[in-house]
Amino acid sequence: MLFSSEQVSNGHPDKICDQISDAIVTDILQHDPNGRIAAETVIKDYEITILGEVTTNYDPDYDTLTRAVLTKIGLENVDKYNIRLLISKQSPDIAMGVDREGAGDQGMMFGYATNETREMLPIPYVLSTKALLKLRDFNLRDGFRKLRPDAKAQVSYDYAAGRIDTFLISTQHAEETSLTEVREIVTGIMMETAQEMELNTDFRVLVNPTGRFVLGSSFADSGLTGRKIIADTYGGAAHHGGGAFSGKDPSKVDRSAAYMARKIARDIVNAGKADRCEVQLAYAIGVAEPVSVYVDCFGTEHEDRNQIWESIRKNYDLTPKGIIRSLHLLDVDYNLVSSYGHFGKPDLPWEK
Repeated sequence: MLFSSEQVSNGHPDKICDQISDAIVTDILQHDPNGRIAAETVIKDYEITILGEVTTNYDPDYDTLTRAVLTKIGLENVDKYNIRLLISKQSPDIAMGVDREGAGDQGMMFGYATNETREMLPIPYVLSTKALLKLRDFNLRDGFRKLRPDAKAQVSYDYAAGRIDTFLISTQHAEETSLTEVREIVTGIMMETAQEMELNTDFRVLVNPTGRFVLGSSFADSGLTGRKIIADTYGGAAHHGGGAFSGKDPSKVDRSAAYMARKIARDIVNAGKADRCEVQLAYAIGVAEPVSVYVDCFGTEHEDRNQIWESIRKNYDLTPKGIIRSLHLLDVDYNLVSSYGHFGKPDLPWEK
């Protein structure tokens, strides 16, 4: 009954790219709500390339947006990064379908909710995320003197016993910070996280299992937008349609329909109709209504599943335009979700 979930910090190279891409989306939509954005970012060492399709009457300052993200993360030598653009306009074939208020692509999107945590997210995923947020807070207070921005957390939780089995964190650190000090800081964060969730603290502790983690971020690995879709969602506890969220305006159902599916699943669990719920929405490019709507409560439903399905079709506008309007997706600050997960944050419209 052991299940493991992972989260990554905002200094992970893939997350650096997600944050740059979503900073671009947010900036363009604030100036041009009709903007169409599909912005991907790739990073290696000091080289950053922003590529994709952007159609807007606004001229974003990609350089300033990118360096602001790097500074916020806590990276060094921000002025040394070389930023290159490979951007064209949205394909007219895609635009034609979206202009008719249809979906911007085909595909399936999933939303999930569970009553096992206050955030309605899986316990090991919440633990991993909370631990990295605490690690981030420590680094901000410490000025990144001892630890550095790149980190990963992973929790293995025993659902049968109701306890944490293994807590793993690997974090980048300064050359002069000893492994003993790293382990002391990180173990304290693990214990604090478990205690706050009223869980056991006698778990197996793993901190930087290889011992040394000085070289990190884009200097130890390349980064690309959309490679952390499981860390963005439910830590592997639910299905995923495969489409990334970051870098896309809400006309892309990869993003907007996934948010709506989460909203629906959350509403069902919150209303006491089920303890766990997963909703799938599927779309055809250029077609407004979904081609299918599926709901699975894994046998935890307290109401007939057909009635739950009928209530979804009756109470939610599942067209791209309807989703954007009901969730106010043109007004969202997507910088809030570009790291540490797209769900479980109370101020987001799909979490209300």
